[in-house]
Amino acid sequence: MVSLRTLLRRRRGVEASAASGAPDAGVRITAGELIRLRLAARDLRLGNRRPALSTSAGAHASRFRGRGMDYLESRGYQAGDDIRNMDWRVTARAGEPHIKLYTEERERPVVVMVDLNPGMFFGTRGAFKSVVAARAAALIGWAAVRHHDRIGALLFNGRHQELRPLGGQRGVLRLIRALVGATDPVEGMRQPYHPGLLTEALRRLRRVARPGGLVFILSDFYGIDADTRVLLQRLREHSDVVGCQIHDALERHSPPPGRYGISDGSRTALLDTHSTAQRAAYERYFTQQHQAVDELLRACAVPLIQLATTDDVVERLRGRLADRGLSTAGSVGVAA
Repeated sequence: MVSLRTLLRRRRGVEASAASGAPDAGVRITAGELIRLRLAARDLRLGNRRPALSTSAGAHASRFRGRGMDYLESRGYQAGDDIRNMDWRVTARAGEPHIKLYTEERERPVVVMVDLNPGMFFGTRGAFKSVVAARAAALIGWAAVRHHDRIGALLFNGRHQELRPLGGQRGVLRLIRALVGATDPVEGMRQPYHPGLLTEALRRLRRVARPGGLVFILSDFYGIDADTRVLLQRLREHSDVVGCQIHDALERHSPPPGRYGISDGSRTALLDTHSTAQRAAYERYFTQQHQAVDELLRACAVPLIQLATTDDVVERLRGRLADRGLSTAGSVGVAA
């Protein structure tokens, strides 16, 4: 929440900054900043809880069939499985299709899905939520290529940009270029918002996230609906998924008593927080929203990392990704 007058001043400042070529680290990101995060990502551990299902040699045990690989087990066929791995004997015995699983060292595709809906171009302290998301995505990208994984992305800011997983420095530099373009605050605040954006992106995500990979969803999660759980559960059938919820301090606590002009980009309203009851209702709404996100991800066995706009993203991710609790469902820490 922010007054319309303040929002317009901030927007004019962003446009002036763009015209002068002097970037503001709080509202926009630069390629140079994201490239410098390479060293900070050295100690970032992305973990490896499930064998990967990729086809390129790398540092993770996989289930891809090939010469010199060890048979692991057979299981029921799932959409997307390679039919060349069919276990015909078990299929005939069980009456249902089964495939053989093998183990070998393979690369793992890592995909970051970055939600850049208009509400992400907001922040009262520290930085815009979009800037925090870009920093986190770049850190994950550098950590992935450092561990010989491939990095891909799905960015959506009114338009969708899909980056197929690509290995090496080329993969992360491609991601950085895309992040800089997609997080332009002037364009971002002009995009209309509709509640189905997150669900639409999750549907598209299945085309980018390959089986056996690791997926990070960077969002404020205000767009969750009845379909979100179904899509997350389907994604979890073949991939490890981590949710990163990005929030601002004003989404935790009511602003001081006063009257505030608010807008979603197309409609305007007046928020009056003079009364204690109104401030309590404000905080109750956001508390229920955060609880709904936490309960949804728990139900889908998706670990949750919470990032505040005032957090040191490097330290926050380093601590949470190293936390053993990340291997189980639920939140792994709430930012102060």
